Amino acid sequence: MRAPYASDPGHSRGRITPEDESAWRPAFQRDRDRIIHSSAFRRLKHKTQVFVAHEGDFYRTRLTHSIEVAQVARTLARVLGLDTELAEAVALAHDLGHPPFGHVGEDALERLMAPHGGFDHNAQAVRIVTRLERHYAEFDGLNLTWETLEGIAKHNGPVAVAPWALEDYTAVQDLELHTHAGPEAQAAAVADDIAYNHHDLHDGLRAGLFVEADLMELPVVGPALREVDARWPGLEAPRRRHEALRRVFGAMVEDVIATARARLDTAAPQSVAEVRALDHPVVAFSPGMVADLAQIRDFLFHRMYRAPQVMEMRARARVVVEGLFATYVARPELLPPEWRPAAACDATARARVVCDYVSGMTDRFAIEDHARLTA
Repeated sequence: MRAPYASDPGHSRGRITPEDESAWRPAFQRDRDRIIHSSAFRRLKHKTQVFVAHEGDFYRTRLTHSIEVAQVARTLARVLGLDTELAEAVALAHDLGHPPFGHVGEDALERLMAPHGGFDHNAQAVRIVTRLERHYAEFDGLNLTWETLEGIAKHNGPVAVAPWALEDYTAVQDLELHTHAGPEAQAAAVADDIAYNHHDLHDGLRAGLFVEADLMELPVVGPALREVDARWPGLEAPRRRHEALRRVFGAMVEDVIATARARLDTAAPQSVAEVRALDHPVVAFSPGMVADLAQIRDFLFHRMYRAPQVMEMRARARVVVEGLFATYVARPELLPPEWRPAAACDATARARVVCDYVSGMTDRFAIEDHARLTA
């Protein structure tokens, strides 16, 4: 049953280029489908989550992460009476703007683009779905609904200072960056947190960066391991790990559902506009879970994200991204033919074109292209 504060595809604010809507697919489902069929979504298969995408088939990539986020977002939306297809669309699109090599690539481009308006992966995702995907006859981008674009732009909360890519688009269509997003986008944002907290623990264990014994004193994780040990003493290691981490996953989901229900009961919004107008998100972790997850993230920061082999990868990735950017800014004639006309302009415009090109690369392509240019 749809809640009164849920987004309604039948009353969407529409698309910037008017289209006849599908007779059998609601507007937000059509958004989701266009995202799935986009080139940028396919490229997520070869983009880093934490480990470089080609270092092992087991580890999460941006694509598998996005699918996991969409599954959680859909569950949260269904339980809370929200539009599941809008939540799923935002979840599937939320990482489209990530450059190669994950956060190290983003950090590098943020530094390089500082004189030219900066770089932010959420803003870049909006740029991709409104400008850079060029497949349709009538428009650039995917011509998504206002609600999906709003969710991509500000699922993490109001945007105080818009990066240039977002500012560029909002000059054409106001996404009301000063407010919270609708509840479906909020569900996608917290689903992102749930997914990466779960799978970073799993990938770190798989990579041998730590073992289960190291996790026994962590909140949520330690109790989950002890519960599994009490129920299945001597369970073989892979099953023990899986059973414990699925309980961690479940604990996070249940915490969000309970917290969201309590906040919605208190606020009693009667429309999605009333949700946006609140000074806090309604779909969120409880304060207790936030504190517990902070301890888990601190552990992962020291034992995983700053592990020597991960830091070595980060250093190599930084060299690749910085080298590609510098080369193409200095010699735009080396860009593919379809990118060259846009690069034949002033320094800032050229840097932005190069940023668009480099940020769209997969890990593998970036490594190969850098090797080719520096051979």
